[in-house]
Amino acid sequence: MKKNCVIYCNCGANIISKEKQAQISSVMGELKTDVIELHDLCAYSVHEKEVLSEISSRYEKKWVVACYPRAIDNMFRQNNITFDNYEVLNFRLMSSGQIKTEVDGKLEQKSEDTVYEVKKTSLDVPAWYPIIDEERCIYCGKCARFCVFGVYKFSKKSLEVVEPLNCKNNCPACGRTCPTSAIIFPRLPENSALSGAEPGSGEQVVASAPKDGLFVMLNERNKTRRSIFKNDMMQLAEDEKRKAIEELKKRAKE
Repeated sequence: MKKNCVIYCNCGANIISKEKQAQISSVMGELKTDVIELHDLCAYSVHEKEVLSEISSRYEKKWVVACYPRAIDNMFRQNNITFDNYEVLNFRLMSSGQIKTEVDGKLEQKSEDTVYEVKKTSLDVPAWYPIIDEERCIYCGKCARFCVFGVYKFSKKSLEVVEPLNCKNNCPACGRTCPTSAIIFPRLPENSALSGAEPGSGEQVVASAPKDGLFVMLNERNKTRRSIFKNDMMQLAEDEKRKAIEELKKRAKE
């Protein structure tokens, strides 16, 4: 077993700019360790997961250059992928230089005799599907009831993504209905909890406010803001679902 490896997700979802993607690809070739470039990690995790398990067994320590760690961790778990002793370097937030410095600083074994592999999945449709963060999921079933494409299987004690490729590209609508930010779409361009960022700490309590007067006013104001935000999110979700249905009908007629 070799000591080190970098797995680079050459993402096809345009969540980082083409310029940055090229910079990272260039840096990958300068690393003193083996690099495996995947086109891309989302597709492999749902379509050719045995490739990821084989990579994991071949190397002791892995760095995964991809998106948010929360997205990658739950992607591996959801798809039952055996992948251990790895660290995710988030190319949404890190520069190519920062990624190179991070890997160089932690390499236990540097070598000039390295292998650079490029792997492309045979998956013939774009990989776009929800990832469930089990630690946050409360099994309310809102996402499953909102989705009309049969992506989920839900019971009171279980929520599963059973038909990931039924999910429609650019339709994260079900995730916007989740009250605990437990649904992740790694390929979503926005940098938010919905794409894998750590959710915020939640409501802030005004501890120093008196029990009446100002406290009541602030509490009512917060309730109003939360209600407006919830309504806006639901409207956005409905719009995204409607567009996905219209696109499906359009393709059926072609």
